Amino acid sequence: MITGSIVALVTPMHRDGSVDWEALDRLLDLHITAGTGAIGAVGTTGESATLSVPEHCDVIKHCVQHVAGRIPILAGTGANATWEAIELTRAAAEAGADACLLVTPYYNRPSQEGLYQHFKAIAEAIDVPQVLYNVPGRTAVDMQNETVERLASLTNVVGIKDATGDLARGRDLIARCGEEIGIYSGDDATAMELMLAGGRGHISVTANVAAAQMAQMCRLALAGDREGASAINEQLAPLNRALFLEANPIPVKWALQQQGLIGEGIRLPLTPLAPAFHDEVTAALKVVEQ
Repeated sequence: MITGSIVALVTPMHRDGSVDWEALDRLLDLHITAGTGAIGAVGTTGESATLSVPEHCDVIKHCVQHVAGRIPILAGTGANATWEAIELTRAAAEAGADACLLVTPYYNRPSQEGLYQHFKAIAEAIDVPQVLYNVPGRTAVDMQNETVERLASLTNVVGIKDATGDLARGRDLIARCGEEIGIYSGDDATAMELMLAGGRGHISVTANVAAAQMAQMCRLALAGDREGASAINEQLAPLNRALFLEANPIPVKWALQQQGLIGEGIRLPLTPLAPAFHDEVTAALKVVEQ
């Protein structure tokens, strides 16, 4: 099972919005060297919503081929149409992804039964490990813990990314089904506490710009070392705030650009980071230089 720091990787782009494959390779190699536990490809941070289906599949395939087994690939394959999620998940499995990350269907706001049937259909259609993804702040649908508990019994459902930031809910998830599936944080600010409570890892935006620090924090938290993990977590706190001053991945792509790792490309309707936030993000990045 995938554990530790799982970077929610950006998709680097040229100024015209086309994928920058060289920069993508550079990021993949950086995370392997830094000790990141897995690559989360083409999720929210990877601008999955603005990639075409062929581009989406190409990025996943490229990541799998470039890392060549050196690090697991967790491929984002969620969609708000069940048939499309099945299509993307099948493509990722055929490309060799180690597991797939499936966000709750956004915009159409299904019921809890609809969520169960959606994920059940995907799990039964494709034989690949699948991690559910609940991020109600972006999707306008909130998968309740009771629904996750039902889904945990399904073959191929191996985990959930809980991006609610609600530690009480996270601890309840661990109590309900932490023995059956991995509970992963999807919230940088609360990730350490969830791992100390029994979570298996963290799918992180901050890891894009502080890969080594996030990987070490996760290792310490998973080992139960609160003091050691807290020391790093406190250093990362300014980044955890600054990288959400505007909608993700706007700040993190700008931060990576300042680090010289990617170009300025980002796809509409997202726009480059507003100048009013430049100083705060720049100041937060100093933790990486320490």
